Amino acid sequence: MIDTAPTPTTVTAPPPRMGRSAWGRIAICIVLALPAVALAVDEHWRIGGFAPDPLVDLLVFGGAVVAASFLLAWAAEAAQQDISGALAIAILALIAVLPEYAVDLYYAFRSGSDPAYEQFAAANMTGSNRLLLGFGWPLVVIISLLVARRYVRAGSLPASATKVLQLEQSSRLDIGFLALLAVVAFLIPLMGSIPLWFGFVLLAAFVVYLWRASKVSDDDGDDEEMVGTAGNIASMPQRARRWTIVALFVVAAAVILSSAEPFADALVESGSALGIDSYFLVQWLAPLATEAPEFIVAALFALRGMGGAAIGTLIASKVNQWSLLVGSLPIAHVLGGGTTGGLPLDGRQVEEFVLTASQTVLGVAIIIALRFHRWSAIALVALFAVQFVVTDTSGRWVLSIVHLVLAVVVAWVHRRDIVPTLRAPFRRQAV
Repeated sequence: MIDTAPTPTTVTAPPPRMGRSAWGRIAICIVLALPAVALAVDEHWRIGGFAPDPLVDLLVFGGAVVAASFLLAWAAEAAQQDISGALAIAILALIAVLPEYAVDLYYAFRSGSDPAYEQFAAANMTGSNRLLLGFGWPLVVIISLLVARRYVRAGSLPASATKVLQLEQSSRLDIGFLALLAVVAFLIPLMGSIPLWFGFVLLAAFVVYLWRASKVSDDDGDDEEMVGTAGNIASMPQRARRWTIVALFVVAAAVILSSAEPFADALVESGSALGIDSYFLVQWLAPLATEAPEFIVAALFALRGMGGAAIGTLIASKVNQWSLLVGSLPIAHVLGGGTTGGLPLDGRQVEEFVLTASQTVLGVAIIIALRFHRWSAIALVALFAVQFVVTDTSGRWVLSIVHLVLAVVVAWVHRRDIVPTLRAPFRRQAV
């Protein structure tokens, strides 16, 4: 007997589409970037006789860099749908700081023909590096601990989760690389420059870091659902998602490439116009503009209860800065017409590098045990704030010594974790 009952029909839900709000946010960023692109079309950024002053340039091109940074951050986060594990975190961290790299490399390139710009390459790098650790790390830790309170009240987490952020095991690889780079960084002030050969060594270290990150297994938990604009992009059908991500990357890169030079020059010229030290603007205002989206991405991770991924992204950014960014500076300097010896540093820049390296050593000592205590976060913010009060040479040296002394004390407390962390970059399978 043949069964003639009708076969049930399976109803397939239509593929998700990106919401209007997500398209709206992307459109807002593009609109904010359009004035800068229009001005940059002309060689001298003048259209119809309109010649904006440095302050207008700063607002227009700075706004474009920030808008493009958001596009990059959304695209990079959505790209994790197709790339998983520690490599995704490394790539996300790299893409998120591309605007900073564009500005910094312009200063280094310009310094090849104009020695007055040599100080700004180091200023932007040291400022962004210290801002990332002194403000970015504590920010995501505090957010993560506050978010953990609701899980503690629900009984899904122990009470200690509101005091200490537990880092993911895969972070040990990043911390190991950062520890080695922080120690190597002290060679720069000792040499009084960033030699060209040293730049290639740091670039090689970055390549090794990416290769090792690609070997790390993603065993720290289930995949987290993305939300917001990045979540909307990630939920699209595969082909549409990938084309959207590529389009965002291309648009953002075009905006950044066209805006980096005028934005960097506007920072220097605005300092003179406002009577503010140009070095200060380059060191702190530029990183605030270029790293704001990176901080927001990490903060969103923390707000979703993904504190480990949030701090992991910022740790990976530190590795990128000390390897790829610092290694690229002497190369850009030489390509811009500088001597083959590399990027020279004056006395102020030597002090800034020592202070930045010592802060990094302290940061490594704090997280080397894969735990980030709330009091450590508060201490990092406090020490970061002190540098704006103590601005003379002796003050920077004293603060550097304080960083190193505290690092030794904290490292002694976590001494059992030092060897496993330093071995992580060299292990056959880093965990």
